[in-house]
Amino acid sequence: MNIHLARADVTERTLKIVGELKELEGPLLPILHEIQEEFGYVPEECLPVIARELNLSRAEVYGVVTFYHDFRNHPAGRHVLKLCRAEACQSMGGDRLAERAKALLGIDFHETTPDGAVTLEPVYCLGLCSCSPSAMLDGEVHGRVDDVGLDALVAEARR
Repeated sequence: MNIHLARADVTERTLKIVGELKELEGPLLPILHEIQEEFGYVPEECLPVIARELNLSRAEVYGVVTFYHDFRNHPAGRHVLKLCRAEACQSMGGDRLAERAKALLGIDFHETTPDGAVTLEPVYCLGLCSCSPSAMLDGEVHGRVDDVGLDALVAEARR
């Protein structure tokens, strides 16, 4: 992932992704996921290209990008720490854990540490309700996260 790309490169790569996936039924979400995989986020300059190629309005594409929490409109840190904010995790100390993570990292949700190491994001269910509270670091889920476990995840992300 190279976040310092020329506008022409972003457009070219976007056209390639759209071309590969536009024949799918309901191609918008797979295209957006692939673009985020390619760039690390969904660059704003991709939206009109996607809209034109799928015969959608820019507002429709923008609405989907902003509706789903998984899509970012800015580059993430080298590591992404997601904390579950769903009810089961909240009932098992998720709120306190979230506040601890914010204090340890010195950032709020949807922010990245100044050194670019960690982005902190809320997620609304990781499917580990019976192992609450849960977290995900770089796609790997962790259940029954307590203070010690959170400290270890933050330390791992800071490396």
